[in-house]
Amino acid sequence: TLARTAARAREIVYEAGLPEDVRAEILAAYAALSRSYGEEDLAVAVRSSATAEDLPEASFAGQQDSYLNVQGPTQLLETVLRCFTSLFTDRAIHYRIDHGFDHMKVAISVGVMKMVRSDLASSGVMFTLDTETGFRDVVMITSAYGLGENVVQGQVDPDEFFVHKPTFQAGHRAVLARKLGSKEIKMVCVSGRLRARTQNVPTSPEERNRFSLTDEEVLTLADYALKIEAHFSQAQGRPMPMDIEWAKDGLDGKLYIVQARPETVRARETGAVIERFRLLEKGEVLCEGRAVGTKIAQGKVRIVHHPDEMRAFQPGEVLVAEATAPDWEPVMKKAAAIVTNRGGRTCHAAIVARELGIPAVVGCGDATSKLADGLEVTVSCAEGETGRVYRGRLRFAREEVDVARIAMPKTRIMMNIGHPERAFALQALPNAGVGLARIEFIIAERIRAHPLALLHPEELSEEERAAIERLAANDPDPAAFFVRVLSEGIGQIAAAFWPKPVIVRTSDFKSNEYANLIGGRRFEPEEENPMLGLRGAARYLHPRFQEAFRLECMALKRVRETMGLVNVRVMIPFCRTLDEAEAIV
Repeated sequence: TLARTAARAREIVYEAGLPEDVRAEILAAYAALSRSYGEEDLAVAVRSSATAEDLPEASFAGQQDSYLNVQGPTQLLETVLRCFTSLFTDRAIHYRIDHGFDHMKVAISVGVMKMVRSDLASSGVMFTLDTETGFRDVVMITSAYGLGENVVQGQVDPDEFFVHKPTFQAGHRAVLARKLGSKEIKMVCVSGRLRARTQNVPTSPEERNRFSLTDEEVLTLADYALKIEAHFSQAQGRPMPMDIEWAKDGLDGKLYIVQARPETVRARETGAVIERFRLLEKGEVLCEGRAVGTKIAQGKVRIVHHPDEMRAFQPGEVLVAEATAPDWEPVMKKAAAIVTNRGGRTCHAAIVARELGIPAVVGCGDATSKLADGLEVTVSCAEGETGRVYRGRLRFAREEVDVARIAMPKTRIMMNIGHPERAFALQALPNAGVGLARIEFIIAERIRAHPLALLHPEELSEEERAAIERLAANDPDPAAFFVRVLSEGIGQIAAAFWPKPVIVRTSDFKSNEYANLIGGRRFEPEEENPMLGLRGAARYLHPRFQEAFRLECMALKRVRETMGLVNVRVMIPFCRTLDEAEAIV
């Protein structure tokens, strides 16, 4: 069997050991490295890299072993040898067979580098494109506390950040968008042997509710990512999007790049054909998380708690697990879809799902408890950034759009957009920009609180004040929270279509809609006909609401001046008279 053959191959390599001259060179280099940092036995990371592992046509990551927090000559020699033997793990052999590589022509190297003490800070992964849509004008960064293994393996739901390349390169320094992850655990260094030298511990409530990177650190990482992408693109003679692992050292406070390889899924796409999925009916939502991809799939649930249970998995089933690891690849290839409790959009399950072209919903938190073996489900990643698992087999449609064959009319066609997370995908369609960008979704779903409630929390109930404190925990004050979140939502749309014009309509909520926001009922009048009532330009000029409209203006100013997205143009809704128009201007 594969397992017996692989075990025997590893045994042969291990028993052969390291040649004496190689051992001597490793120890001499380790001693020199330790001295350069003023230590006797420096803690190091021992990382393997096979020649085929990171080539564009050989895309699966994590085939060979690496070790963290290795200290002392004995441990170093042992882990280097184990890295060499990992060329013959079950998953590595299976991978080479699948991709047609000759086992005897795949070489492996082992890199030894100073251990970055990110267990005392944060670490993560970044891509020089958007992993879900292939949009290449952004750097996407994921981050969590502790060592990076948890982010890579999908053990945590990390924070997520975007930086817009063109405006960054033009000198503007602003985070385009961000999402707070739950970050429930972190991997830290402990004393022990080999892999036991790290362990997971719970994060504190403060860590979970706080972003794991500052804006300055996000922008520094984006700068590194762009330089790495430029280097590899120049070397290859063509655009080369990159997949990069980074770590922050909690002792010296510096950011380090620990691995860089070509991105291997979106880089292969030509963009000529867009595949679109659409649910034709709604059903009971059993669980939801981050959507990976844009497809819809159906099948029976198979919950796998341990690798030993993978034998029971049948082709076409929906794989449900706490998280996945490289050893799970054979089962993942059989799955109609993947659903995990943990993980973000750069975790192992997400990366493999993209490579296999199947939908995945990661970071659900409760999928293994909400779902049951044999249950028929529909897994949808076609509804924006949130992926959902529905009970039963729901009707859906699939269509392919050949963008190259779309005949553009003489009239300039502009899009209507209300959901910022859809902008990166929609920009690929032929268009002349955005004719109407609505901000109501950003306010209702991301900000969630009435602007006057954010400006005057003293007028709210204790429960409402607590809700606003939670929302604005990462900002100087609630008003700054409103400006930041609104500007980032508008910025996502503007960046997606840059440099084409994006016409942003200021808020057009009616009084009954504003009342449904947190604290809204304290600031909104009861109107007989809200459709014709206090809305649009008249609301902005009303003495009670002027300071709320000022927040929207501050957000628009931030988009244009701080972010550099000067393609944004402003539309004032429901302007009844010329006097109103002149007063607004």
